[in-house]
Amino acid sequence: MKRMVSVVMTAMLITIPVTSAFAGTEPVTVKERAQVLASKLLSVSGASGVQYAIMDKGSIVLSDNAGVKDKASKAPITKDTMFGIGSISKMHVSAAAMILADAYEIDIDEPLTTYIEDFKMADKRYKKITPRMLMNHSSGLYGSHFPNSTLLDDNDTKLHDELLNKLQSEHLKANPGEFSVYCNDGFDLLEIMIERVSGMSYTEFLAKYVSKPLNLSSTKTPLDQFDRERLAKTYFPTMDQALPIENVNAIGAGGLYSTAEDVTKFAEILMGNRTDVLSKQSAEAMQSPEYKKGVWVSEKTNTFNYGLGWDTVSLPPFDDYGITALFKGGDTERYHGSLVTIPKYNISIAVLSSGGASVFNLTFASSVLLEYLKDQGHIKEILPEKTFKPSLKVNMPSELLSYAGLYGTRDSTINIEIKNGEIDLPEQLGGVIPSQKYVYTGDGQFKSKDGSATVSFDKQTNGKTYVKLNAYTNYPGLGQFMMVIYLYQKLDSNPLDHTTKKVWENRNGKSYYAVDEKITSAYYLATPMISKKISVDMDHGYANGTKIVNENQAVNVVQIPIVAGRDVFDLNFYKEGQTEYLKIDGFSYINEDAIQPINEGKDSSFSIPSNGQAIWYKIDEKSANRVMNVKTPASGGFAVYDKNGMSVNFSKATDNHSVVLPEGGMIVFGGKAGDVFKIELKNK
Repeated sequence: MKRMVSVVMTAMLITIPVTSAFAGTEPVTVKERAQVLASKLLSVSGASGVQYAIMDKGSIVLSDNAGVKDKASKAPITKDTMFGIGSISKMHVSAAAMILADAYEIDIDEPLTTYIEDFKMADKRYKKITPRMLMNHSSGLYGSHFPNSTLLDDNDTKLHDELLNKLQSEHLKANPGEFSVYCNDGFDLLEIMIERVSGMSYTEFLAKYVSKPLNLSSTKTPLDQFDRERLAKTYFPTMDQALPIENVNAIGAGGLYSTAEDVTKFAEILMGNRTDVLSKQSAEAMQSPEYKKGVWVSEKTNTFNYGLGWDTVSLPPFDDYGITALFKGGDTERYHGSLVTIPKYNISIAVLSSGGASVFNLTFASSVLLEYLKDQGHIKEILPEKTFKPSLKVNMPSELLSYAGLYGTRDSTINIEIKNGEIDLPEQLGGVIPSQKYVYTGDGQFKSKDGSATVSFDKQTNGKTYVKLNAYTNYPGLGQFMMVIYLYQKLDSNPLDHTTKKVWENRNGKSYYAVDEKITSAYYLATPMISKKISVDMDHGYANGTKIVNENQAVNVVQIPIVAGRDVFDLNFYKEGQTEYLKIDGFSYINEDAIQPINEGKDSSFSIPSNGQAIWYKIDEKSANRVMNVKTPASGGFAVYDKNGMSVNFSKATDNHSVVLPEGGMIVFGGKAGDVFKIELKNK
C-alpha cells in the first residue's frame, strides 16, 4: 500500500530462509528458535515490536512477540496487541467478493459496470474490466490514488468517496487482462462494488460475513468502534514521541487492523477450511496462477506470481520441497505484515510489526515456518541457501548491441549503453540491488561481480522489449530472497519542437508541492512524500518517465508487468492567474517558484482559502533561525521542514506549535476553508 515506491517494492520481495541463522545459539524448540530470529528481525529492520502466530489444523500452536508496544512506557506486546496489516487487507476484500460470488450476487467475469453503474473512465476500454481483473492486478488501471489515503487520528472517507469521480477523467495503461502489475485502486473498487451489491458498508459486510463467523474479535477497519489503545505505537525517525493513530482509509487496498492470531484464523477460509464462510471452490480459485494469463517472465521459480489477491501462489523456497505455499505481504507507512499459508498441511503463519518492512517479516515467517515443518516431520531437512561464483566475462555477440538505447520505468528514463560487454545500472528497488556493473557471461546474460544478480533483455509477445533482472539478496542472520522482474521498457525517442522544449526546460529540476492533501496526512512527515520533482530528458522528449505530447502534458507509455510498472501517472500543467500548477491523478501541486517567503514581521495572520487548499511558504534568510509560534484552529495544522525536506515539526503529530525555522526549509499550513492562523516570529 505504501506510497514510496522503492520502499513498497522492497517490502513486496519474498524471502528464502538461511540455515545458519541459529549457528552458535543451539535453541531447542521452535518457540526458542523463533525468539532468536525475532530478536534478529528487530535489530536488522529497526522495528519497535513484532508479533507472530502459527495456526496448524485450526489450532494456534505458537503465539509470541518481541520488542515493545510503546517505547516510552516499555509496555510489552501481547497476543491482543493490534497492528495495521496493510495490503494483507486485499485478501479480505477479495474473499468478500468471492463470498458474493458464492451467493450468485456477482459473477467475477462480468463487467464491473454491471455492479458499479457509475464507474466510468475517459477510455472506452474500462467497460471490459471485471472483478477478476481487479483481484489479479490486470485491470490496466494506472495504480494508486495515494493522496489522503493515510491520515493521523482521522478516519475521513474522502479517498473512498472521491475515487469514482477521479477515475472519470483518467485512462488505462493497457488493455484489461493484457498483463498484471500491482494495483491498489482495483481493491478499493472491489470495496465499492461490495457496498453497492450488498447494500451495506464494507465495514458492516466484513463484520457480518467474515469476522463474526470466524470470531475475529480483533479485526477492524478505521470506521469501526474499538479500543485504539490496543494498537501498537508507531514512530517516525526524526521524532521521539509516538505518532497519532494511523488510519489507512483505502480500506479495501490496505486499511485493516488485526492481530497475528486473527490473521491466521482468517487464513482458514483462504485454505478452504471454512466452507460455511467461503466455498472450497472459491478458495481454490483464489490460489490459481492468474499471472500466467498475461505477459510475464518465463522463469518457473519466482517470488512474484499473482493469484486472486495473493502476491504469490507458489512461494520459494517451499516449492523446492514440493510444497505449495501462498503469500501476501502488507505495508502501510508505519505498519508491516506478512501471511504465509500451506493449504496441503492446513498451516499458516502471520507476522506483524510496527516499523521495519514486510520483507523482514517474510524472512522471519519463512524461516520459522520451515523450522516448524521440519519439527512436525513434513520435511526432513532445511536446504542450504543459494550460493554464487564470481562472474567470468566472455566475448559478447555483436547483435546484443541492438538492445542499447532509451528505456523507461515509473518516474524515470535511462539511456542504457553496452560497452565492451558491460552494462552499468543504477540502484534498484530503493537500494536493495546496489548501483553496479554487469558483465557479459554468455547465454544473453550480464551478471554482477559476485554473480548474485543477472540482467538480460526480453522481447515479449506484446512487442515490448524489457530489461529483466534475476537477483538474490542476503540479510545476514535472517535470510535470502530472490526475484525475477522486468525493470525497464525500451522506448522510442520523442523529439520536441523548439517551443515545447523551451517550456519543459524551464520546469526541469523544479519541485511541485501538494495543495489538496489534508493536514492530517502522514505524508506531511517528509516533503518527498507530498511533492513531485520534475526531471526532463530533453534529448529524448520524456519527463519523469512520461512522454511529452505538448507544452503542458506528458502521458504514461510504460507497460511493465509485475511491479516496476505500478503507480504510473500523467503530468498535466495548468495556470491559475500567473501561478503554475501540476495535476496528477486529479490532485494539484503548486510550482515552487510561486511559493513566497513567510512574512518576516513579528506578527501576521492568514486564512485557508475557500477551495481548502494548503498554503506553502519558504524560509529565507530573514526568517531563518527565528522562533515561530502558531495559533491554529482545531481543524488546522502546520509542518516545518529543513532544507532536505525532513520534518522538524509537524503539529498534528507532535502537538507542538513552536519551532525554530531552519534556513532553506519550507512551511505548510492546512485546515478547513476559512481557518485562521496567527503567527508570531521572534528572535531566539
